[in-house]
Parts: sequence; structure tokens; C-alpha cells
Amino acid sequence: MRDEIIDEVHAIKESLAEEFGFDVRRIFEDIKRSEVQTELEGWHHIQPAEVLAESAFRRTRFAHH
Repeated sequence: MRDEIIDEVHAIKESLAEEFGFDVRRIFEDIKRSEVQTELEGWHHIQPAEVLAESAFRRTRFAHH
């Protein structure tokens, strides 16, 4: 079963990647430029939460079996 929304997201992702020559660094640089521009326009970006090295999730997720 195909999901139209997922198909649309994939098409947008492919289009954006093609726009930057499939170069991850160029995509990242464009994102950072966009963040600077929106901050200059008065928008605020939420910073990622601090990584908790000893959280239960990390101990479970990255446990070596």
C-alpha cells in the first residue's frame, strides 16, 4: 500500500537534494544560512536538549549484547 504523503515527502527530498547536487555539505550550509536569516527577521530557534550520557534510554539503546 502506497502512502501519498510519504511519496510527496520523498519527492520533495529528492528535489531539494538535486538542487544542491546531492552534496550534504551544501544542503547543511543552506540550512545554516536560512537559520541566520530567520533569526535576523526576529524568529527564535529552539536549541536541542543536552545529551544525557547516563540516561536509561542511552543505556538501553546503546547496550552491547
